[in-house]
Amino acid sequence: MSRAADLINDPIRPTLVRMTLPMMFGMISLMLFNLADAWFVARLGTWPLAALSFTFPISFAITSLAIGLGVGTSATLARLIGSGAQARVPRLATDNLLMAVLITAIVGLIGQFLLIPIVTLMGAPEYLLPFIDSYMAVWFFASIFMVLNMVCNSTYRALGDTRTSAAIMLGSSILNFVLDPLFIFGWGVIPALGVQGAAVASLLAWAATAALSLWILKSKKGLLLLTWLDPAELINNWRSVLTISLPAALSNMMTPVANAVLTSVVATHGPAAVAAYGVGARIESLALLVCLALSMTLPPFVSQNFGAKRFERVTSAYGDAVLFALIWQFVIYLVLALAAGSLVIFFTEDPEVGRWLVLWLLIVPLGFGFQATTFLSSSTFNALHKPYRAMRISIVRLFILYVPLGWLGSQMFELKGMFVGLVVANALTAALAWFWVLRTLKRL
Repeated sequence: MSRAADLINDPIRPTLVRMTLPMMFGMISLMLFNLADAWFVARLGTWPLAALSFTFPISFAITSLAIGLGVGTSATLARLIGSGAQARVPRLATDNLLMAVLITAIVGLIGQFLLIPIVTLMGAPEYLLPFIDSYMAVWFFASIFMVLNMVCNSTYRALGDTRTSAAIMLGSSILNFVLDPLFIFGWGVIPALGVQGAAVASLLAWAATAALSLWILKSKKGLLLLTWLDPAELINNWRSVLTISLPAALSNMMTPVANAVLTSVVATHGPAAVAAYGVGARIESLALLVCLALSMTLPPFVSQNFGAKRFERVTSAYGDAVLFALIWQFVIYLVLALAAGSLVIFFTEDPEVGRWLVLWLLIVPLGFGFQATTFLSSSTFNALHKPYRAMRISIVRLFILYVPLGWLGSQMFELKGMFVGLVVANALTAALAWFWVLRTLKRL
């Protein structure tokens, strides 16, 4: 196995910066992956773009499953490294990849049968169903390779290697950007597949980078073992990862469930509002990318130091991360608010979609700093092997505050009230999560 980075003795802030910068560029490319799909599909018209927006909660649910598996991978492997049990890492990493493929295949198969009932409950009109079905029929299969990529990247990060992870993300985004117009609009012998072409491009991009990731794990990292499986050890390794992965995945999957409910609320205002809300969700991912990158590099640092019982370093790293997130996201809010008109022109020529999108840009990003504080707190709990505390934070945020306040705001003041309710929910959750993490760290 290749040497893991020394996250136990290196200076805290320089180490986090060194790990986060590559991940930041990797996250930019990953978010641009989704934005490219939205931008090219928007050229097809409002209906295909609205259809893509209805698929977002479902695709994000599987992405959340992948994130959860990645969280369990990173936390378990990093703690083994920090405690000096590096000999177990290759076997556990290999067994975990097999588990990820099996789980994703089963979930995708079930999702294919439940797709139409779910989007119908979300408020998708009948004329959008063919667009949704053609896109997701390919995307469910493509998600197997997407999950493989994410779990491989989590394995790299557990070693402190964020450069390889970022390079893989960048490669998939470049491939997707090149392939999107070819399969959406057609070129030469390639037929124009419309909205389904976006899913085909994702499939090819993820499959190519997944093959590269597996080759790196085998040839460069020594973490992919092509040997006979020991059933007892296999079950034990799956249990070790799932102890953290399942609560983390459930926590992440709550977000698309909540978004599905809110999408149904938005749908009462028409397809233009849904299209704007879907574009807003993708802008949100891009606006949070630096803090998302930090939330992916903080857990390996926390887990290795937790395994080595360096608790004071965990506390310092968490405090620095939260302070940075609040300042950074406020700056991002100012940029989005000032550039709202230009962003709208980039995504749509429909004045109705543009009107809703401007409203979203002026209100919702104000809560991004609080949202970043919340997911940094959750990732810290997962890294400390306390995943159920992270899950409780998600439950409180989404189903006690986020959805109820969003719905109440919509009932009282239409979409403007809904957007304000989302900001208030994020602020209240951030305060709760921050106090809880600090109390936990003090007890450690």
